[in-house]
Amino acid sequence: MAKIKVRQVKSSIKRPQDQKRTLEALGLRGIGQEVEHTTSPSILGMIEKVKHLVSTEEA
Repeated sequence: MAKIKVRQVKSSIKRPQDQKRTLEALGLRGIGQEVEHTTSPSILGMIEKVKHLVSTEEA
């Protein structure tokens, strides 16, 4: 399966609780942190939900 790198670029402060939980589920805890996930519909859905807080690239 393909891999995708996700990096948090904006803070989760003053964001709705569901967006904070989505970032935690992706494994992101702070600005600048980067994690790698396999591309799946659930991961892509989570990224879509917080796309204004993260940047992505193919790994």
